[in-house]
Amino acid sequence: MEYHNPVLLTETVDGLNIDPDGVYVDVTFGGGGHSREILKHLGENGKLIAFDQDKDALENAIDDPRFLLINENFRFLKRFLRFYGYKEVDGILGDFGVSSHQFDVAERGFSTRFEADLDMRMNQKSEFSAFNVVNNYDEKQLRSVLSQYGELRAAAGMARVIVEARNDGEIKTSEQLKKALGRFLPKHRENKILAQIYQAIRIEVNQELEVLKEFLLQTQEVLKPGGRLSLISYHSLEDRLVKRYMRDGQFQGQPEKDVFGRVEVPFKRVGKFIIPSEEEIKENNRARSAKLRVAEKI
Repeated sequence: MEYHNPVLLTETVDGLNIDPDGVYVDVTFGGGGHSREILKHLGENGKLIAFDQDKDALENAIDDPRFLLINENFRFLKRFLRFYGYKEVDGILGDFGVSSHQFDVAERGFSTRFEADLDMRMNQKSEFSAFNVVNNYDEKQLRSVLSQYGELRAAAGMARVIVEARNDGEIKTSEQLKKALGRFLPKHRENKILAQIYQAIRIEVNQELEVLKEFLLQTQEVLKPGGRLSLISYHSLEDRLVKRYMRDGQFQGQPEKDVFGRVEVPFKRVGKFIIPSEEEIKENNRARSAKLRVAEKI
């Protein structure tokens, strides 16, 4: 089984505009596909630092003196770069979302295809899992998670039904959760709605949007002028944050203007967003929702 089939491999690495002697960061190492491609472009003085909080990814570490793998969440980007002596870098690559490996290992609980315990932790050392969300959140909290992160119209009803189902005992598995929500899962739309439910719970478990915001805010501090961001998003919630930050340097409101009325932003966008070709989607169905955006530090 292939650990992870990298999406938009050539386009994402090309977006970094690699200097062979530069320092680059892959914040979502996974199976190492993007990292290996970056290393092909680096000379003997180049350096690649990769992040992945999932201990399973450590098995894919690359034996190369130019490579360093840090087993941490990329929300700590600046802290660990400084720890290893890198104040600034030339480019940062991110391929967000869930890896093929995480989807394909049933007991991780990420996939709607398998019966499994409610888990969904990207960091297996974390004590907080999907079980905690489903069983410990009150109705208002559940409604907020399902509405905000799953964009589910029936979030209120789903939250109420989950709370009612808990009266008969804990909801421990994906099958128990599906059974509780059965009335909201018509056969012709079951997979789509389940995917939205799983996405919502997964984002909450892993604080994915908060992590993404923290990471993006640090990029303008650690990137050199002319350094590149090359980032792949898989759903509108992520992409909205990436797009807004690359354009405005913030997530809400309007960018500040200088005394002459000119807008001051930290990045300029490079080209238009890129989506996978029909051929790539045919070979790797998980690429279908990917969207690549590239920006350069001003």
